[in-house]
Amino acid sequence: MTNKNAKRPLRILVAGGGVAGQALAFWLTRGGHEVTVVERFPALRDSGAQVDLRGQGVEAIERMGLLKEVRSQLVDEAGVAFVDSRGKPKATIMANTSGKGRQTLTSEYEIMRGDLVRILHEATKDDAEYVFGKSVDGFDQHSDRVTAHISDGTSGEYDLLIGADGQGSRTRRALLPQGFDPYWRVGIHMAYWFVPRIASDTNIRDTYMVPGGRQIMRRSHNASETQVYFVMREESVEASTIHRAPVEQQQKLWAERFRDAGWQTERFIAGMKDSPFFYSQEIAQVRIDSWAKGRVVLAGDAAHCASPYSGMGISGGLVGAYVLAGEINRNPADLPAALANYERLLRPFVNEIQGKVNRRILRVGMPLNKHAISAFQNATALACFLHIPDLVARLSKGDRGGDWQLPAYAYTHAA
Repeated sequence: MTNKNAKRPLRILVAGGGVAGQALAFWLTRGGHEVTVVERFPALRDSGAQVDLRGQGVEAIERMGLLKEVRSQLVDEAGVAFVDSRGKPKATIMANTSGKGRQTLTSEYEIMRGDLVRILHEATKDDAEYVFGKSVDGFDQHSDRVTAHISDGTSGEYDLLIGADGQGSRTRRALLPQGFDPYWRVGIHMAYWFVPRIASDTNIRDTYMVPGGRQIMRRSHNASETQVYFVMREESVEASTIHRAPVEQQQKLWAERFRDAGWQTERFIAGMKDSPFFYSQEIAQVRIDSWAKGRVVLAGDAAHCASPYSGMGISGGLVGAYVLAGEINRNPADLPAALANYERLLRPFVNEIQGKVNRRILRVGMPLNKHAISAFQNATALACFLHIPDLVARLSKGDRGGDWQLPAYAYTHAA
């Protein structure tokens, strides 16, 4: 691969080997650059729960030439049911598989995060260098380079450092003023893990509402495993700090908060300790005024996490990586201009997907008492009876990213 627009290829270090980091490696190597991806986990982090692709995210994968591979790994999730304490569906919203309009609560492109990560890695491992078990602990900026300090005590000189290290980004922390809070919080927390699948676990995602602003979701992604999600409204210090505690303490808090919830709660709590992973997080967006400073730039969740409730978290990371790499490849000799164009082009899209998350609407979906739960379920059941969700989805002009269009770059499709 050659870079026709620059006298020499850029040396680029990407901090973070997740979806955004690997998408950056894909496009930047196609621009002829020397890309190193540093991932703090000791191996490819190909675990995690179910994610989806929507709107411009589907188009970004298609431009990578990877849509066929993604389709081959899709999870069979036909829709979302709101169930009562006996597991009986009160209302069911099916996925929109018409190919028109917008996706419903379930996307046409549901995939396990690990499968998507493996697809991206297979497409990039021969062109980019991957370094596992290490992280970027700091950096020093210079006029013509950035010195990155690695966790093993070594340092390296690069033309550009890209922080694609997630919602809790260390790179972002180093760029922002001390004490600055980049998070826009909604007062909701989530934990998820896997349990063994049983006969009653279908391909419909079950959502069970519990008084006290709590919710349990069950979805099954293969023949042997089922995903469990506990979600709660809470704005306590304990809830906000538990995500950084040891996993045993996290599991204890979640078990205590949901012990009385009913339905299949006992089964789900019992399965915590044997799950291959357990993840607990506060639902928040990352909102900052600038994504770049000198020769350091942020991408994906590190720059503009939209939260799971946007439905565009993974898609946002793929789109952001595509635009950032595209602008660097188009103008590698003038990085300040490339990074400025990245922000100018992507901001409207990010504002659109982040703006779709509304605190009040989220809380309507997490009622505090039985009467409010019944009212929600009855209203949803009536809407489904009248086919309103299906009609709204099919007649919508676009998906959650609005009418924002992906820019065209010279190497749009992979060879």
